Amino acid sequence: MKGAIQALLLCSCILGVKVAIGEACASKQFTNTGECCSMCAAGTGLAARCGQEDTNCQPCQDGVSFSDSEGLSACLLCARCPVGILELARCTPTQDTHCDCGEHFFLWREANSTDGLCAACTLCNHGSGMVRPCGPLGNTVCERCKPGTYSKEKSDWKSCVPCSRCSDDEVEIRPCMPEFDTVCMVKDLNILSRPESSEFPRWPILSEETDNRSSTAPGSEAPRLTPSDQGGNNIMVYVSVLAAVVLGLLFYVAYKCWKSCQQKQALAKARVGELNNAGEGEKLHSDSGVFLDSHSLQDSQPSKGSKRDSKQDTRLYVNLPPVRQEEVERLLMESGSRSWRQLATTLGYEQERVDMFGRGQDPIHTLLTDWAQQEGSTLGLLCSALTRIGRPDVITVLTAPSQGVSLV
Repeated sequence: MKGAIQALLLCSCILGVKVAIGEACASKQFTNTGECCSMCAAGTGLAARCGQEDTNCQPCQDGVSFSDSEGLSACLLCARCPVGILELARCTPTQDTHCDCGEHFFLWREANSTDGLCAACTLCNHGSGMVRPCGPLGNTVCERCKPGTYSKEKSDWKSCVPCSRCSDDEVEIRPCMPEFDTVCMVKDLNILSRPESSEFPRWPILSEETDNRSSTAPGSEAPRLTPSDQGGNNIMVYVSVLAAVVLGLLFYVAYKCWKSCQQKQALAKARVGELNNAGEGEKLHSDSGVFLDSHSLQDSQPSKGSKRDSKQDTRLYVNLPPVRQEEVERLLMESGSRSWRQLATTLGYEQERVDMFGRGQDPIHTLLTDWAQQEGSTLGLLCSALTRIGRPDVITVLTAPSQGVSLV
């Protein structure tokens, strides 16, 4: 019995020592003998976990694997830049490959895969600010605004800003919150009071007292105003301003609806015109035995003796022949939903809009049709987005010259 009590006390002492040491042990792990396990430094990775002996670390291979921070994980494989993306810095034992994905994009890869993709940076929501900017080091890192700071807009590069403070002659009517700044108001703001120099008309009170005073000499006594009359004029002014604001909003909404309808009608007319031009092009010069490809009438000819640069192509995607658009949609459909979703993200669509397209019967056609209605939807911009997601086959279809004339 006495030996069991001593063994229990010894175990308790050992446990207490481990707890006390654990507060200073960075790895939070111990060997079988109770010693703190060492961490693998940056540039090295875990080879064998600690147990009977301390942690066994091995150096990462230059250009093959890396470890950019201290930890207890193995070296990660170096990423490869997507096709057409410039490499800014090669992979070293302490840093991953840096690729020139462009502004508001970063190199994304799944788990420990070596194939990377340029994806759009995540925006910090209202009430959150940027802690690490999006770029070669990875995606945006956001953090909830701490007390005394706020952020009222979505951004991938703005941090939380300090809250404003009311001055001595102001009073705080709404405290600062993570989503909005402090709201202050002047203490001596007399909204319903009327200055002495105001020239509002004075109306007499219709009562027996005024009737009795009507017989007195003009100018002997001035008529009086009741408190309700004094505030009535100001209320009418505020109501008029509010009505003008509401009416302006209604006109603005009506204008936006009319503008949207005009754009849709123009797109429909353009579609009909393309179909009519295609039918006329097939009949052109049919009597002379020569056949003209109608699609070549819409495609611009390539530059003299050089290949057309897709990034400088200012042709609109909506003017592309329907046959060429169907070929692009078919190639994107064959690669599954992941390809067109990556394209939608690269073109700037939010995840909610992409999910809405995915619920339709033909999401790729819906995506490209919606994007073509936007201003500046050129082939050069589309080719740049396809380059970022690694689809040179689709770029070949977009930039390939059409066959001009064929003999029957």
